[in-house]
Amino acid sequence: MNVLKETNFKFIGQTGFYKGKVRDVYFLNDKMLIIASDRISAFDVILPSPIPYKGQVLNQIASYFLSSTADIVPNWLTETPDPNVSIGKRCEPFQVEMVVRGYLCGHAWRTYKSGVRELCGVKLPEGMKENDKFPHPIVTPSTKAHEGHDEDISKEDIIKKNIVSGEDYEIIERYALALFKRGSEMANDRGLILADTKYEFGKLDNKIYLIDEIHTPDSSRYFYLEGYQERQNANHVQKQLSKEFVREWLMENGFQGKEGQLMPEMPVEFINQISERYIELFEKVTGKLFQKNDIEIKERLEKNLTNFLVN
Repeated sequence: MNVLKETNFKFIGQTGFYKGKVRDVYFLNDKMLIIASDRISAFDVILPSPIPYKGQVLNQIASYFLSSTADIVPNWLTETPDPNVSIGKRCEPFQVEMVVRGYLCGHAWRTYKSGVRELCGVKLPEGMKENDKFPHPIVTPSTKAHEGHDEDISKEDIIKKNIVSGEDYEIIERYALALFKRGSEMANDRGLILADTKYEFGKLDNKIYLIDEIHTPDSSRYFYLEGYQERQNANHVQKQLSKEFVREWLMENGFQGKEGQLMPEMPVEFINQISERYIELFEKVTGKLFQKNDIEIKERLEKNLTNFLVN
């Protein structure tokens, strides 16, 4: 398969490198060059099989939404010289992820189902069922872990531990809710519901920027709008576009990223199904036809990046 599992470029002027769960990050003085690989993670573990076109899908969806929300908050992105590459400002990231939830699903539902009625210091209403809409969107932050699992944390603890100052937290919380509102409106226009998502922020010259990707299937969960209420009323599973079905497949095969659990091998048919779901989400949320770029990825990357960096 023509997939991009990892990169190991040595660029002129390169000052550092960081390999994330999905992205390879190159530091070029005051810039960051981020290559979206085809790696996929679940339960904070990188799965062994890369997914065709996944990196291209993520990078192009993120670019689409960053340009569509630049009026709400300044963001880091300046260039996209290749379908898998974004280049932009190098900000100092806040060590929290701002998770915004409009619906009770995923981690929030698993917490609720266990009987807990508080998440990250936020009280959860009684009498809800899976995928119900919250009375209003809630912010449930998590700490950013370079290795292992991210951890839930409350706003109060973030400020108390000086992970983010109280003043900055108020700003990024306001930005996160405004971005979720815009993302929800854009999803609604495309026949989708933005159920939950996460945002990351950083600082440069004492100014706050939106960083990383937004509203992609790796960072967000989408339901189909048509038939949502009917499925809820009938206690049926919601039809969704996200990588939650990957997590569900892993759980069905005995894996949740816990110590001692063996990673199941994904069949080729399932890998192709994941790829198709990612492409479907790109086309659904952007309204554009996905252009499969079948040139050997590393060869294309080298050509496009060499041209960009030389010019």
